[in-house]
Amino acid sequence: MGEHTTTTARGGAKLTLRARKPGYAVMQECLAIQADGPGLTRWQRFTGADPLRAEAGSWYKGALGERQVAAELEALGPEYTVLHAVPVGRRSTDIDHVVVGPTRVFSINTKNHSGHTVWVGGRTLLVDGHRTPHMHRALQEGERATALLSAAAGGPTPVQPVIVVAAERLRFGDKPPAAVTLEPAQVGAWIAGLPRVHSTEAVRYLSMLAEERGTWHVDAVVVHDTLRHVQRFERLERDIAAATARRRLLRRALGLGVLALPAGAVLGYWWAVAAGALAAGG
Repeated sequence: MGEHTTTTARGGAKLTLRARKPGYAVMQECLAIQADGPGLTRWQRFTGADPLRAEAGSWYKGALGERQVAAELEALGPEYTVLHAVPVGRRSTDIDHVVVGPTRVFSINTKNHSGHTVWVGGRTLLVDGHRTPHMHRALQEGERATALLSAAAGGPTPVQPVIVVAAERLRFGDKPPAAVTLEPAQVGAWIAGLPRVHSTEAVRYLSMLAEERGTWHVDAVVVHDTLRHVQRFERLERDIAAATARRRLLRRALGLGVLALPAGAVLGYWWAVAAGALAAGG
């Protein structure tokens, strides 16, 4: 593969894919949908309306799932290089996580189906009984990652696909999954517990290749604006949490008012508490 081009941070520090934060691609989609619609009215903010648009819900949930898995992977330790939102190909497609370590290289596809039942068997992955393309895409990611990393390394370098699923219940059929399927809390221990297949020198070399955007994407220049998106996403998280807390407070106030006050006083009490909540939330 040709020479990799990498941008340089202010002060001369080289930027690689280590600069990318987990969930970057889904955060982008979530924030774009949020920005495309009208903001909440003053009354909606006053009453604690959910600031998350319905169309952005799946993207928001996906970002939370990727961040949860990233936290588990970060516990692997210094022998492992963990990369997030690794761009592949020519467009905005990415691999949720790439892990390079002594136990091999992994491409990890993260799915957040919390609150749902997931069934896995062979090449099939069902969510509440409905077929999904998750298994097929995870296998494709592994094949593509193997081809790209092998080309960069100058020799066969297998990348093992893994699916990590957050679910209310994860069930398995009689046929083993075509790609290893794990819950978030299992992934770190499973990776670390595999037999060692790469020497320290090989891990160092493969990590260097994996960190270079040019290994994976036709555009070798590192895009390093992820921090701005993370900050905006975290602001959205705070807004959602504040709205949830405000709704709870108003419901509690109204409930207390119904029990303890005459009907005419309930509305006044509700308004007073709501106004206090609005002032506290800015």
